[in-house]
Amino acid sequence: MEMSWPHQSVSRRRALAAATGLAAGALLPTAKASAEAAAFTNPVTWQDFADIDVIRVGDTYYASASSMHYSPGAPVLRSYDLVNWEIAGHSVPLLDFGAKYDLNGARGYVRGIWASSLAYRPSNRTFYWLGQIDFARTYIYTAGAVEGPWSRLTTISTPYYDAGLLVDTDDFLYVAYGNTTISVAQLSPDGRNQVRTQEVFRTPSSVGTLEGARFYKINGQYYIFLTRPANGQYILKSSSGPFGPYTMRQVLLDLRGPIPGGGVPHQGGLVRTQSGAWYYMAFVDAYPGGRMPALAPVTWTWDGWPVVQLVDGAWGTSYPSPAVPPPPRPVTPMTGVDTFDGTTLKPRWEWNHNPDNTKWSVGNGLTLRAATVTHDLYWARNTLTHRIQGPTSTATVQLDHSTMRDGDRAGLALLRDSSAWIGVKRDGGVTRVVMVTGLTMDTNWNTASTGYEVASAPVSGSRVWLRANADIRPGAPRPGTFSYSTDGTTFTRLGPTFSMGNDWRFFMGYRFALFNHATQALGGAVRFTRFELSTP
Repeated sequence: MEMSWPHQSVSRRRALAAATGLAAGALLPTAKASAEAAAFTNPVTWQDFADIDVIRVGDTYYASASSMHYSPGAPVLRSYDLVNWEIAGHSVPLLDFGAKYDLNGARGYVRGIWASSLAYRPSNRTFYWLGQIDFARTYIYTAGAVEGPWSRLTTISTPYYDAGLLVDTDDFLYVAYGNTTISVAQLSPDGRNQVRTQEVFRTPSSVGTLEGARFYKINGQYYIFLTRPANGQYILKSSSGPFGPYTMRQVLLDLRGPIPGGGVPHQGGLVRTQSGAWYYMAFVDAYPGGRMPALAPVTWTWDGWPVVQLVDGAWGTSYPSPAVPPPPRPVTPMTGVDTFDGTTLKPRWEWNHNPDNTKWSVGNGLTLRAATVTHDLYWARNTLTHRIQGPTSTATVQLDHSTMRDGDRAGLALLRDSSAWIGVKRDGGVTRVVMVTGLTMDTNWNTASTGYEVASAPVSGSRVWLRANADIRPGAPRPGTFSYSTDGTTFTRLGPTFSMGNDWRFFMGYRFALFNHATQALGGAVRFTRFELSTP
């Protein structure tokens, strides 16, 4: 789909800035005009959605994000105004890329769905998702609607690393991809095979690494949007076709971001509104929570280069809201209550690796039958995860533990490469609520410690309420705390404060996780009858 940008006059200062490569420096509209317009605040979504590819189809905006080892993969967000987003579905229904994604003799932590691409092809009214897995091959999935069903169209032997898919105005399909050396591939008309691939740009050593390609055709010119991780954004432009030659210009570098303690906004995509205004949606490194989407307006120089509008020399914490038609309906909140009704999980949920579908069910609560015998939560199948809402939020679950068996462990975790949990242990016919901390992985994502119990209390009856509070503001390790209740009203703190690490190398942020696993034998089960994610 070709996108056009308006020819507009620019000031001498802006033209000079663009000519010298300092493209991040446009000024906002006048203060009066800004004050008269509604405004939004960054991040637009304070949940972990990274490597964003954003598109518009009609009056609806869609964004795809990375999900690594979580299943289903490649979440698709939907919005009607670029500011308020909901989770609509997943492009990859199952990570069927090898046994390690099933926690079957191997593990896929920090693998799986990396930076990928989402596109829409008007000629057949079809959405396309494209991504490479394990540096081995590329997969393409298609659907008539983002809610699905999604199905695999093809597998291509070339791994298109950090790819951007372009549906050209002539309906040809092109892919920009690569790290430092950037290539463009052309696909067959049906999208199933590679017809041609060619190197189109080699990053100068003075710039370093460029990756995270997004591919556009705007006003007849081809653009490849690239990130310099994790502090810059560059763009390549060709007037001679998708295979170049391309010239490069810097979009931003070391730009102060909108989240205190967070990183530089980068690795996102450009999108044009119905009225012709342009926006850039990037992500901000903001651990321990993850990578959060942020939005900024974009203008264009007279000769066709994008310019990010800044506020006081930084990516703004607030901008005038995009001028778009009224939404047809409110989007579904990413917080609130889930009683696990219906026959399927809501799109907000993702499993840690693929689940064993014979060991769980929904309807009148979420039933988790023990699927793994292990003392290691990182090896336990059917752990169900939910992104944490920032800057702070609380997850509360009601747990029916009446059908647990001796040796079973079930509960609510703060899950990452360093984890802790509150939950129920049943041993020798005795049931206790416990806090366990010290679960850790090494830098190869192997388990270094399965954790240790630091606090406990006896519980009776068949139900207990478990609560985890998480502070995911970036810039330092942050506290997570646990508490429990026997009546759902009065909660008692259990155990010491857990320190959530802010190292970036696991890539994904902390998540709330519901789990049940055995340490002796299978056969037990628990039922989570209610989950609530709330903010202060």
